[in-house]
Amino acid sequence: MRYALYFTPPKDDALTLAAAAWLSRDAFLDGRVPTPEVPGFTTEELGTLTAEPRRYGFHATLKAPFELAPDRTETELLAALDEFSAESEPFEIPSLTLGQLGPFFALVPGAPSDALSRFAAETVRRFEPFRAALSAEDIARRNPEMLPTAQRENLENWGYPYVFDEFRFHMTLTGTVPEERRPAVRAALEEAFAGFLEKPLPVTALALFIEPKRGSPFTVHSLMPLGDAATEGDR
Repeated sequence: MRYALYFTPPKDDALTLAAAAWLSRDAFLDGRVPTPEVPGFTTEELGTLTAEPRRYGFHATLKAPFELAPDRTETELLAALDEFSAESEPFEIPSLTLGQLGPFFALVPGAPSDALSRFAAETVRRFEPFRAALSAEDIARRNPEMLPTAQRENLENWGYPYVFDEFRFHMTLTGTVPEERRPAVRAALEEAFAGFLEKPLPVTALALFIEPKRGSPFTVHSLMPLGDAATEGDR
């Protein structure tokens, strides 16, 4: 089993529902959602384009998937999540925009956010004691020889290349999109997420996702509200 600490909106949030409709899966319910009808796309093509983010569920990575360290238990991890969530204040990302990161699309901040950077960095640090060391196979999958020095050091020290100064908040909406289809995909995403673009995104909770076995879909195990409300978090 692997665990991951992600940001995702609450299960009944309008953004969660819109993302579940686009990805054809709701990580809170661990169930498929009917594939949307998008003009200009077949069901098969849309399913292929969203296959990778569908498995992970709608989220932004804070602490990348990890196996639990041998001397740690899930009970201890949950207790740490309770404590950290209670200590962390909710905040807003000032605006969301549709970004293209190489060959895939994601929702990204419209401008840098110091509050977001601090929260992401502290999440990485606080839960590092729970992370088992990466296997040689896991390291090799990241092609460390191709990474810049900072990212390679992050992989070695923190189990993930994209932390601290290399962190880029993104909520993935597609896998690799062929170049000739990118304009059409962008247009479809702008329509599907029109109600959320150029508007603030509240960060009010921290989610623990689990992957029961390698390659299986990730699901939401716990969603803990930040700040004083954390004591009332639902599991």
